[in-house]
Amino acid sequence: MHQFIVSPRRSSRNPERPTLETKGMEAVEGAPHARRAVDGPDAPAVPPGVACRVVRQLVLEMTAMASERPLWRRDSRRSTCHVRQIAMYVCHVVLRLSLSDIGAAFGRDRTTVGHACNVVEDRRDDASFDAFVSAIERVVLSVFGPAGIGSHG
Repeated sequence: MHQFIVSPRRSSRNPERPTLETKGMEAVEGAPHARRAVDGPDAPAVPPGVACRVVRQLVLEMTAMASERPLWRRDSRRSTCHVRQIAMYVCHVVLRLSLSDIGAAFGRDRTTVGHACNVVEDRRDDASFDAFVSAIERVVLSVFGPAGIGSHG
């Protein structure tokens, strides 16, 4: 099974800083910001925008499976917002992407991503919601692998 490695964007504040800080990682030819594990040369590198879209789709599918009622009813706007917030939170916590990268992927500002992370963190006090988010985190971790790369530390 292939595990995807998510690469962070180079900081515009410090262009001299090398993009490869993680031990055991090397640059992928032809992609300046993409990286892959040295021990897994066949593992495809995934840009943060693609990774965020994959996570959002996983959250959407798992929400639809866990819900007793149809997902897209009268409250479809609220459901869409909750799915997006959970996806942003998981991208930040599990994939360790920066708030700016996540915001760019979702077409939102980094402060909106920070708000989404706070909302999801506050909702995790509910045991059933916490179990649901933990399951999503495990699925995302199994898809992307324990990359542990990103600009969030």
